[in-house]
Amino acid sequence: MLFKVEMDVNVPIDYDPERFAALKQAEKERFQELQRAGTWRHIWRVVGQYSNVSIFDVASNAELHDIMMSLPLYPFMDVRVAALCRHPSSLHDDDR
Repeated sequence: MLFKVEMDVNVPIDYDPERFAALKQAEKERFQELQRAGTWRHIWRVVGQYSNVSIFDVASNAELHDIMMSLPLYPFMDVRVAALCRHPSSLHDDDR
């Protein structure tokens, strides 16, 4: 199942910079692990914001939920999720 996930990160201004740097590094490592597994298929930055738009390929809603909860920056995120399906006018035979 494909999902579009929009993530806005909102870290308090007075949050400890060293702790935040460690969280960002852990987030990057988790993202790359999921990307290598093919689960986090695409990610795009939103210009001028601490936000991204991503495409996830998971077996279920529950799997996506568990992945989102596992992200180190999740406590600071506002998340919007939309289920996706192949458009009938697409020239491609698959969703890759």
